[in-house]
Amino acid sequence: MNEIAISKFKATCLAVLERVRKTGKPILVTRFGWPVARIEPPADQPTKQIRFGTGAASMTINGDIVGPISDISDWGAARDPGKEQK
Repeated sequence: MNEIAISKFKATCLAVLERVRKTGKPILVTRFGWPVARIEPPADQPTKQIRFGTGAASMTINGDIVGPISDISDWGAARDPGKEQK
């Protein structure tokens, strides 16, 4: 397994990670000769396949979710600001 000093790893982190990804070989990061971390590629994970149309014909649309609950003239936003209310 290759070793790299933590100071060099800090300076070349992205390049080291890319090398691990390409080669698949782990790298040991050391500080003063003592191991600090082990960088290794992730385990193979199956790709998640999204199936289009899996919810087809499983629901129906019955209209609006919320209907009017009162007459529009009762709404403050619908009132004419020029007219005074009695």
